[in-house]
Amino acid sequence: MKIAVEGCCHGELDKIYETIAYLEQKEGIKVDLLLCCGDFQAVRNEGDMKCMAIPPKYRSIQTFYKYYSGEKKAPVLTIFIGGNHEASNHLQELSYGGWVAPNIYYLGYAGVIRYKGIRIGGASGIFKSYDFRKGHFEYPPYNPESLRTVYHIRNIDVFKLKQIQMPMDIFMSHDWPQGIYHFGDTETLLKKKKFLRQEVEFNTLGSPAAEELLSHLQPNYWFSAHLHVKFAAVMQHPAKGNSPPRVTKFLSLDKCLPHRDFLQILDIPDRPDSSEDGLEYDPEWLAILKSTNSLQSTSRQLWNCPENNGLHEKWDFRVSEDDMMQVVEDLGGKLSIPNNFSPTLPAYDPANPQPHMSPSYNINPQTTELCATLGLTDIYALVGQGRGELGQSFGDSRGEEDEAHGVESGDEPSEYPTDTSALSSSFNPDEITLEDEWEEEVEEVKNLKDFTKPPASGGIHTPNRLILPEPKSLTSPSGTSDFMNMPPPSHSTPAPIHSQTQNESLDDSNNGDTSAVRVLKRSSDEGVNPRRCGTTPLIKRRNQDIYTTVDDDEN
Repeated sequence: MKIAVEGCCHGELDKIYETIAYLEQKEGIKVDLLLCCGDFQAVRNEGDMKCMAIPPKYRSIQTFYKYYSGEKKAPVLTIFIGGNHEASNHLQELSYGGWVAPNIYYLGYAGVIRYKGIRIGGASGIFKSYDFRKGHFEYPPYNPESLRTVYHIRNIDVFKLKQIQMPMDIFMSHDWPQGIYHFGDTETLLKKKKFLRQEVEFNTLGSPAAEELLSHLQPNYWFSAHLHVKFAAVMQHPAKGNSPPRVTKFLSLDKCLPHRDFLQILDIPDRPDSSEDGLEYDPEWLAILKSTNSLQSTSRQLWNCPENNGLHEKWDFRVSEDDMMQVVEDLGGKLSIPNNFSPTLPAYDPANPQPHMSPSYNINPQTTELCATLGLTDIYALVGQGRGELGQSFGDSRGEEDEAHGVESGDEPSEYPTDTSALSSSFNPDEITLEDEWEEEVEEVKNLKDFTKPPASGGIHTPNRLILPEPKSLTSPSGTSDFMNMPPPSHSTPAPIHSQTQNESLDDSNNGDTSAVRVLKRSSDEGVNPRRCGTTPLIKRRNQDIYTTVDDDEN
């Protein structure tokens, strides 16, 4: 099957679908699925625009509302994750995932689903250490702080993903896994993005939480965006137990603009005996949601996930085959995700604009139905009702004390030794402001007017064939020369649960060289990065989070 991968969408659905249609006609192919790696901007109306962390003068309704209202229907089944520029009130309605429009599916804060036997997972948002251990406490109307914290990834969502034991085919994150740039053509990357050099050299670029997930999940493919550049890498993981080492092929893409590498089409072998059409729930993931439901929090207090340290009666939340069979029974034996999209707000009407519309808070019936079926808690409904907090018994007492003394969350030490949140006060002569970045983008679109022409006119720049060039691998493992070939499936029932580390060996379908390879490692010294040496001051890169507001950097 053909899977199209797209970087930052920024609401340009019309352009993305037009480009796919152009490529289908030009190459004589049919794209089965589109994956979007964040900054989707599912804006329904003017109220939603006020829920995006974007300067007011650059807020634009874009084209999603047409697909939400039914004026248009997505011509390709689309799956996406959230980034740091989203209509957050809309996505919060679907914390466990759901349809934002017919044929357009959101994976939620974190999620795993299946399409024709291919297992696809993702995590929304970007990493910020000072919000990582908080609950999902935000709800509209957002204040200037919560407008940004709402899209910061939380440890509970990472913890859920770390309970997965069955092999993962595809995983998506908005920001990059930290260290992944060492496994591709790093010098070419730094020629394109010179301001990233210092972070690459000190190994502080990207998300340490995503790096941890990469090490645990070891998916066949990992797709990202956020940095607005195309970059490919191949990473061979160390072998676990008697299993052969697995290989992850990483690809990041640009934002949707003319003459930019924002789209890539991959050939994925069809799975035998797979569902013919439509999306399916993943039994292991739904069982994990049930297992971890009591751990969820709507609190600002800092909280640590249960570990094998005696602080909690249970720390292993992996699920058994019986747990998965119970989920299938809960669903009535049907894993197909129902096409139960229903609008929760009126869509934007160009003939009757409402510029003063306020952000709205709504409960989505898709989430209500899933929660009722599986016995889950709709945390967005809970926080909106102001009914207190979940999981208080698992909270970190330091969080309560800090709030009582007015200590900002940014003062809390990160659990990751590569945290860079404290570097925001350093001086970078190449840095540009958020407004400058948006000015640059608007000016670029203005100067490239041919982007608005129909695809047949040749206005959209595409290579003759969208085949990913062979990425550089530091180890050149065997069997990875063709980036387009996906390893055969290996979806087996997980081994019985043992009271050991969560990183037990996974069944693997990749074959590779078992010789010594370079792998991502984190220092064992808490709070210390051994790669930081000398007295050279660390400076943040130009526009560190691409469109992140100034408040984020100041924190």
